[in-house]
Amino acid sequence: MEVTVFILQLAISVTVFPIFLLHFLGLRGWICKKLFPYFLVQFTKSYNRDMAAMKQELFSNLQEFAGSSGKVAVMEVGCGTGANFKFYPPGCRITCVDPNPNFEKFLIKSIAESRHLQFERFIVAPGEDMHQIEDNSMDVVVCTLVLCSVQQQEKFIKEVHRVLRPGGAFYFIEHVAAEPSSWNFFWQQVLRPTWRLVFDGCDLTKESWKALEQGSFSKLNLQHLQAPISWKIVRPHIIGYALK
Repeated sequence: MEVTVFILQLAISVTVFPIFLLHFLGLRGWICKKLFPYFLVQFTKSYNRDMAAMKQELFSNLQEFAGSSGKVAVMEVGCGTGANFKFYPPGCRITCVDPNPNFEKFLIKSIAESRHLQFERFIVAPGEDMHQIEDNSMDVVVCTLVLCSVQQQEKFIKEVHRVLRPGGAFYFIEHVAAEPSSWNFFWQQVLRPTWRLVFDGCDLTKESWKALEQGSFSKLNLQHLQAPISWKIVRPHIIGYALK
């Protein structure tokens, strides 16, 4: 099986050779970060349509974590284009974190369309190092379709712990590796090298639930499911929340 996977990976690599050449020349990352936000705008429309009910249910109790001011201090890591804004309850104070500065102009548009929220700031930083955010300063941390591209998930989880106040919540929706014995997992392995280059570091075979289970949360509510989306390769999902 490993030989078959390798042969198919090689065949695909030859087919998309220009992408690997750009990566070798050090140009792929710059181009990808410029173009990826435009792709995400289109992908978000279909993903939000298909996942709307799940997102509404997941974020339905966000207001329970409001601080003394009555507002919920929310930090979204890997905020992208602001795809989750419309699912947040009124009065949330939003801090956005993303390693790609090219998302800012798309965020500004989403913020203008989300008058029920109070925007705080946009910080360019990786999830593994958010030192600009004070300790225990957030009521809620959110990440959706982010852990797949996080290189050091354990470090990321430690940063989430650091910025969350005691009793705060971490919400997540992530696509993950399929069952090892499935055809879906076979094709995830085959497509993995090319997929990572095309989709800005996204890894189809991440077992992100393991980092969450080892994250020392006081409570973890995690569900495995097949997301009702058209892209079968990324249908395996985890969804839920954890408490500090």
